[in-house]
Order: sequence, then structure tokens, then C-alpha cells
Amino acid sequence: METAKTSRAVRPSDPASGFRKLAYTSVALTFALVIVGGVVRISDSGLGCGPAGSGTEGWPLCGGRVVPLVDANMIVEYSHRILAGSLAILIALMALIAWRRLPEREALRRATFAAFGLVLFQAALGGLSVEKGLEEELVAAHLGVAMLQIGLLILVAALARRDPGAENAPARRAGSTSRAVRMVAVAAATAVLATIVAGGYMSASELHGTGKQEVSVHTACGTDFPGCNGSLLPFGRSRALDIHLTHRAFMYLASTLVLVLFALVLLQGRGRSALPPSSRDTLAAAAILVAILVSQVMLGALNVWLGEHAWLVVVHLTVGTLLWCWLVVFSLLALGARRAEAVARRRDAQDPTAEALPA
Repeated sequence: METAKTSRAVRPSDPASGFRKLAYTSVALTFALVIVGGVVRISDSGLGCGPAGSGTEGWPLCGGRVVPLVDANMIVEYSHRILAGSLAILIALMALIAWRRLPEREALRRATFAAFGLVLFQAALGGLSVEKGLEEELVAAHLGVAMLQIGLLILVAALARRDPGAENAPARRAGSTSRAVRMVAVAAATAVLATIVAGGYMSASELHGTGKQEVSVHTACGTDFPGCNGSLLPFGRSRALDIHLTHRAFMYLASTLVLVLFALVLLQGRGRSALPPSSRDTLAAAAILVAILVSQVMLGALNVWLGEHAWLVVVHLTVGTLLWCWLVVFSLLALGARRAEAVARRRDAQDPTAEALPA
């Protein structure tokens, strides 16, 4: 007994354990950064640190200072920068740990290095957005890259959880996911990402840091939803309407794909008396996905029916980001089930008489 206690006491700590905590923290911090970015947009604080063309005085400095004076717009904009800087430092630390302490985790290291490169690109894109006066394309791209960043960090966290020796362990029978489920999951994720980017473009078309709404993109359809001025998608009538309808069109597509995805997962488990754990996880994830989607669509409808309200815009962005994150989680679950099945097939081919461990 004493020998066992001593053995446990001197066992070296798992370097991946601390890395996992950093990965989870980076996901949460990126999520918060997106929401604060939404607050920056709806409060017209995007140029709070300096007007377009202000050079380094507007970014990375704020009003020509490292720490800005007390000004409402400066504080909102600067809080976003503090979060962004903290995230960059955190991901840099993760990259250093992956490089020095996790040399055998090649996939994890590559994903972490990619996340570090992406956060540097995101910072440069943010500075360019300020320098160019918050042009719609740059603001939308900034939001899109933020979604890619949080998706990549979720992948890093998932890789950090994986046992590096799992592929050498006896295979477990896991529920498989069909090719159709995997393809629709990727298509749904792409459509949700496009919807979020189009929403960022729509918001940027109205808010330019001037405190004035230059183009009424948000109210281009009046209070009509899901229709628009007596039609479904009446493109071509005005630029403001086209911007608004682009966001809606991607939303309709994303909603359809998520519902199809849920139906496919249900059909996949139909007729089975007992689902294996991985299939139950996939079904539960798909159900949560539909619940988030319904909430997001209702928030979008309320934004139209009630007129633009700042708090609704921020909540809409929050739930939209959550929808994207959960789609990434779902996709990883689906791919994980596929990987487990592939491992089982390889082992069966090598030793057809071997029995797999129970799921």
C-alpha cells in the first residue's frame, strides 16, 4: 500500500492537463471577445480610439495613448482590445507549451500553431478595420475570422482531451455516423458561418462610429418576417434591401440544413433497440442544435417585429455564436464516431477472431 502511494506521489504531472485548461479558457475568452465586439458595434465605439487614417495613434494606441483617457467610446473599444491582447498572449503560451512539452502530439501542435497564426492575422485585420474607417467588408471579415478562431480553439481543446495512446488501445464499438450526416453537418456549419458574416456586414452597413444610422438596412423589410414587403426574398429593389435579404437567405439555408441534419440523425438510430454511447451523444447534440437554432430564429424575428434594440442585437449575436460553436462540437462528435468505427474495422481485419470491448 505504501509503495502504491509513493508511486502515485512521485508520478510526473501530465503536461496536457494544464494545456487543456488553457484551451478551455481560450475558447471562453474568444466567445467573450465576440460579444464585446458586438457591443462595440452597436454602441458606435468602433472608432472610439481614433478616426479613419489616424495611423498608430488609433491602433494599436488609443487616442495616441497606451492607456486612454476616460471617455465612454474609448473605454468600450479599449476593453475589446484588452481582451484581444489577453487572448493573443494565452494562445502564444499554449503554442509554447505545445512546442516544448508535447512533442509527441503532432496534430495538437499543428492546430495550436494555426490558432496562434490566426490570432495574429485577426489582430492585423482589426487594426486595418480601424484605419479604413470600419469598411463593411473588413468588419464582416473580422467577425468571420473570429468564428474560425473559436472553432479552431474548440478543435484544440478536443485534441487535448484525446488520449495519445488511444489508437493503440483495443477498439470499442462505437455508433457510426453516415456519410450524409457528416456532409450535411459541414454544409450546415458553412451556412451558419455565412449567415453570421452576412449579419456582421449588415450591422457594419448601419454603424460607422459616427453615432448616425447612414443606411436603414435593419428595417429594409419593415416589420415583415419571414416574408419581406409582400414577398419572400425580393432582391434587386435597393442596396439596403439586398444586404438585409442576403443575411436572411443564408439563415433560411442554414435552418433547413440543421433540420435535415437532425432528421438524418433520427433516421440513423431508427430501428435500434439500444443505441451505443457515441450515437446517443450525437443524437443529444443534434437535439440541442435544433433548440439553439429555434432560439436564434425567434431572436431574429423579434429584432424585426420590435424594431432594432441594442440588447436584442447583442443577444442575437451571442446565440448565433453559440449555434456555430455547437455545430463545431457536433461535427467533432460525428467525426469521432467515424474514427472509432474505422479503428474497429482495422483491428477486425487484422484479427477477425478478436472481440472488441463493450461500448
